Amino acid sequence: MTMAAAAAAAKLISSSTSFRFRQIPSTGRPSSLSLNPVTTSFASPLTLPRLRHCSVKSRRFSTTVSATISVGDKLPDATLSYFGSDGEIQTVTVSELTKGKKAVLFAVPGAFTPTCSQKHLPGFVEKASELRAKGVETIACISVNDVFVMKEWKESLKVGDEVLLLSDGNLELTKAMGVELDLSDKPVGLGVRSRRYALLAEDGVVKVLNLEDGGAFTTSSADDMLQAL
Repeated sequence: MTMAAAAAAAKLISSSTSFRFRQIPSTGRPSSLSLNPVTTSFASPLTLPRLRHCSVKSRRFSTTVSATISVGDKLPDATLSYFGSDGEIQTVTVSELTKGKKAVLFAVPGAFTPTCSQKHLPGFVEKASELRAKGVETIACISVNDVFVMKEWKESLKVGDEVLLLSDGNLELTKAMGVELDLSDKPVGLGVRSRRYALLAEDGVVKVLNLEDGGAFTTSSADDMLQAL
């Protein structure tokens, strides 16, 4: 090996590139080295830009519909009002409606509103005889409206004795059950009402509770109650 070749080899070995040395077969001439690069490595590690740590908080949306009242609870007592057959305002308590009997109570967000007038209340009027055939003695519709509105609503739908329409105008029962529905941010001016529900009580104890999410109408129909009985 010449001095120049030796110096070049030493320089390459000390660099960041590794080599494998292969000796060339002798041909009668002075021997030489062939330098074949194999791998390349960096003398210092690669410096990556520092990344900013981002914390992302995920929101949880609960689909659980909850209330103060639940299956197995005793219904809170409250006084509700209605117009009697004599044209006078009458009052009745929840205890009187449910004591010693099977009672179906269902609530609507408001009298004269579309779903309540077209589906919910008419459904219970239509199925009242089937419900009574299964032992239900009391069927009552409750709404956070004054007693005069409830009277007009009953007459407009030509409801007879099939369903008792009751006013919870002061939200006494609605609040005690924890089923308020705040619609104050809506342009229709309903304020705080009751969520839609239908329940079966036996001697005042809740046996079935079909509580809707707000004013939805998916599980609280008369047919749903008949299937639960």
